[in-house]
Amino acid sequence: MTDTAPDTDPTASHPPVPRADRRRAPWRRLPFLLAGGIALLAGLDAALLLLGLPAPISTTRLPEVHGILLVVGFVGTLISLERAVALRRPAGYLAPGLLGAGALTLLSPAPLRVGQLLLVLGAAALVVVYLPLWRRQRDEAVLVQALGGVLLTGAAALWLGGVPVAQLLPWLVGFVVLTIAGERLELARITMGATAGRDLVALTALLAVAVAACQLWPQAYPVLGLVLLGLVVWLAVHDVARHTVRSKGLPRFSAACLLVGYAWLAVAGSVWMVGGTTADGSGYDAVVHAVFLGFTLSMIMAHASVILPAVLRRPLPYHPVFIVPAVLLHLTLALRLWIGDGLGVPWAWQIGGALNVVAVLGFVLTAVWSAVRGEPG
Repeated sequence: MTDTAPDTDPTASHPPVPRADRRRAPWRRLPFLLAGGIALLAGLDAALLLLGLPAPISTTRLPEVHGILLVVGFVGTLISLERAVALRRPAGYLAPGLLGAGALTLLSPAPLRVGQLLLVLGAAALVVVYLPLWRRQRDEAVLVQALGGVLLTGAAALWLGGVPVAQLLPWLVGFVVLTIAGERLELARITMGATAGRDLVALTALLAVAVAACQLWPQAYPVLGLVLLGLVVWLAVHDVARHTVRSKGLPRFSAACLLVGYAWLAVAGSVWMVGGTTADGSGYDAVVHAVFLGFTLSMIMAHASVILPAVLRRPLPYHPVFIVPAVLLHLTLALRLWIGDGLGVPWAWQIGGALNVVAVLGFVLTAVWSAVRGEPG
């Protein structure tokens, strides 16, 4: 998600930014971050409602758009904003603007189709952003991420066409997985070998085909699970995180988040491979939260120190307190999925889900505190 060099120097490839631009950039980009942040908070509110727990806001629409708010509204806006920053052209901000506006529209009294249409346009704009990025670099990492954007556009278009959100799960999973896989290739190419880009493109093409197949033939879900497991194994074997996890401070924290995230993605792939279609029930809950909490949130935690400086030109210094919400997230997710979903224990599912919300909010507050606090003295 970042236009950066390998892990050893995540700011190396950013060209010098004039001082005046550094002062103005945060204020120009802040509205997009706020829209994504509102989508995150609304999605967490909806999560409490779905768990049968008290929530600050209660509307009939919120539970229906819970997943879309978090995946498309929050993650989609964040990714497209970072890509717009990498593009360094004003037109690039159309994608995060439309995705953020679509998420906010879903929360308003406006007709649902208005928000859906904005999300389709925003996802398509994200794909368009990748075109000049590809022409600039001819990089397989950009190609992989662009394919993720195509899957996001497909999910938004299918939702606009009346397909239930549960049936969009493979498309949304494909979006986040391909985007993050492309990012890992972009950041750690040196350690992955000369053929890494070619291999990853082949794997992600297989994943995209499997996603489309699941839309046509529900019997294809085990194939999708198998391909996803293959991609997880490839990432885990080639990622520099296997080595940096033995270091200290931020590199160790980021590496641990990456490796645990891969483990959760393997859980989702295993559920699909063994259980097949997961349109509802405990299997659906397990896949959704293994991917979008265990994997996606772990990746955001791992890359927060790169994303925020790239977007807001403000450092996000690492502090050991970051470990607390990360550990809480994974422990409570294990409680929810293994005991709640796996063993059918309702209280574990509910308590684990509530503490998942606490963990996500805890990380957001910790990140804000670290950014305001600035560089450690």
